[in-house]
Amino acid sequence: MELHQFFLFLAITLISARLLSEAVARFGIPSVIGELLAGLIIGPSLLGWVSPDTTMKLLAEIGIILLLFEVGMDTDLSRLARSGSKPVVVALIGFVFPLVLGYGVSMWLFGLPELVSLFIGGTLTATSIGITVRVLDDLGKRHSDEAQIVIGAAVLDDILGVLALAFLYQFVVERHASFDALSEVGLYILLFMVLTPLVAKLASVVIDRLDRHASKPGLLLTMALSLILLFSWLAHAVGAPEIMGGFAAGLAFSQHFGFRLWLGKYPALVFKPSPKLAHRLEEQVRPLIHTFSPMFFVMVGVSLNLKMVDWGSVFIWELAAMLLLVAVASKFTAGFFIREPRRNKVAIGLSMIPRGEVGLIFAQLGFSQGILNGELYAALLIVIAFTTMAPPFLLKWFYGRVADKAD
Repeated sequence: MELHQFFLFLAITLISARLLSEAVARFGIPSVIGELLAGLIIGPSLLGWVSPDTTMKLLAEIGIILLLFEVGMDTDLSRLARSGSKPVVVALIGFVFPLVLGYGVSMWLFGLPELVSLFIGGTLTATSIGITVRVLDDLGKRHSDEAQIVIGAAVLDDILGVLALAFLYQFVVERHASFDALSEVGLYILLFMVLTPLVAKLASVVIDRLDRHASKPGLLLTMALSLILLFSWLAHAVGAPEIMGGFAAGLAFSQHFGFRLWLGKYPALVFKPSPKLAHRLEEQVRPLIHTFSPMFFVMVGVSLNLKMVDWGSVFIWELAAMLLLVAVASKFTAGFFIREPRRNKVAIGLSMIPRGEVGLIFAQLGFSQGILNGELYAALLIVIAFTTMAPPFLLKWFYGRVADKAD
């Protein structure tokens, strides 16, 4: 893409995201829906002004990484720990059920080959943590008890999705999959999630001291962004999603996260949470988040090329209907396998439904590798589009109903 064309695409993306999000918000609709609609309108599905170009996708990835950084800053690990095994149960059920049911429907009801059925099942396992978090934020529920479980489950779901994608990709390319290699990747991801927040916390203490003695403004934001990008690169290096790097860096700057470091016979070093540092950084980084994170949701809409769907094909609609039933039911029921009030179970189940960009990655990999033909890819696009667009409406309706009953 030439430079002047990139400037035009960027301007169209930012303006359309803002206008559509403001428009839908006036009707009480979560603003993320406006941004997704903006992508559908300016993308290949309708006007074709913007394509899912690599440069635009990179900016969108920066947006979602910054959003997950904000989520990390708001996450209270002690509160998340009090959820116990609940996020793990929700994540495992929300991963296994769609995989097994998607595979079964594809293979036994529609007679599709085994590898094709595995790819379809793998696509249905996805949960888009970015869309889920944004919807809860739009509804003012990001700090609720059920949101803590959803965030923990969505993070685990992302990791499981990466392992599944690595397994399927290895199977496609090499015609066999090594469980030893997958175990190694899983171990690296686990170590990354445990150690990175601790290392980042040490770095945040140094950054805080440097900022308080800096002669020019901007040091805190520059160093924090550098840390986010560094840990996002490190996350990719160990096989984890890049957004986990942003999440880990956010935890480090959180006003809720601290730890003690024992050094043998020497006194323990105490790294306390710093509410002042968190507040200063939040004020500085929020304009960047509000600028770049909408680009991510617009690009999700741009990537959904609905012109590829043969709307007259009976097979596409039959397959899409069955997979949509599996996609919604299997994620929704995950919330009912834990001990929580019924209200929270429903909210958790609805929050786990969005597929978004994660489902698109699976589907596009299968399509580009020749595993999924045009009809199968089109059916999955319908499923991904519906499971991305419907949950914000369902969650708004549900929370509104709960509020009405409370009154």
